[in-house]
This record gives sequence, C-alpha cells and structure tokens, in this order.
Amino acid sequence: MAKIQSTEDTALNSVALVTNRKRVYSDIDLTFARNTANDDDIFKKKDAAAVKQAVKNLILTNEAEKPFRPRFGANLTGLLFELVNDEDAEEDIRERIYDVIEQYEPRATVEDLEVFLNEDQNRLSVKLKFRILNIDVIDTLETTVTRFR
Repeated sequence: MAKIQSTEDTALNSVALVTNRKRVYSDIDLTFARNTANDDDIFKKKDAAAVKQAVKNLILTNEAEKPFRPRFGANLTGLLFELVNDEDAEEDIRERIYDVIEQYEPRATVEDLEVFLNEDQNRLSVKLKFRILNIDVIDTLETTVTRFR
C-alpha cells in the first residue's frame, strides 16, 4: 500500500540546508518581576543570561525538589554536613557539577571549576566558568551553597 501524503507534507521528502544559524536561547526570569513596558508580562532572560540562570538553578537544586524528576539537580546541600576529608568532598562536588551540567544543560560546557569549602560555617562556594554553545560566549557564575538560602 502506498503512503498517502497531504499537499503540506510533500515538502518532507526534500532536505532543507540551514547554515550559520544562531539559536536564540530564552527563558522566563525567575524573579517574576513585571515588565510594565510590555503589557505587564514578566521579564524574559535571553541568550547568555538564560543559560546562566539554568546552570545556577541546576547547581542550587537538590534531588527530589523538582516534581517528576527526582534526580534533577546537583544535590550539594546534603554534602554540607557530611564529615569527610576536604579533598574527597571537593572532588565529589566537582563530579556532581560536571555530571549535572552534562546531563541536563546541553547548551553549556564547563571550561573551569573552582570549589571552596568552609566546613566551619557549612558553606560551599562555587566559581564556574562555562561556554555557551551556538553563541560561543564564555561566562562565569559565582554562587554559594548554604543550608539556608
């Protein structure tokens, strides 16, 4: 039996060639601030700002915080109270950050990562340098993970 196609689907047999196309990344601003210049809609993050917000969200999210995605996030808060050797803890944190970005953020790749532990205050500082793909921008994110945000 021959496959019957509508007139709109006949173009599916041909291949379109797209070159040098830059993809625009966008996301909503998680502050949910109103953009009064645009019919009271919320602000949007674009390009590097959208990816940076997503990477920060990944680092600060713990497992089981996101509904229906129990393994989403780096789950770093749980490490703050573990009694472990500094070198082992820093290496574990690095692996978690690399893994979570590789798994959940295909728009970015890690260029450099520095982790600073302050066990006395149960605080972790992260300085992450990452490349945003398709727009070829390198950005830096500095954030702190504490038990209380």
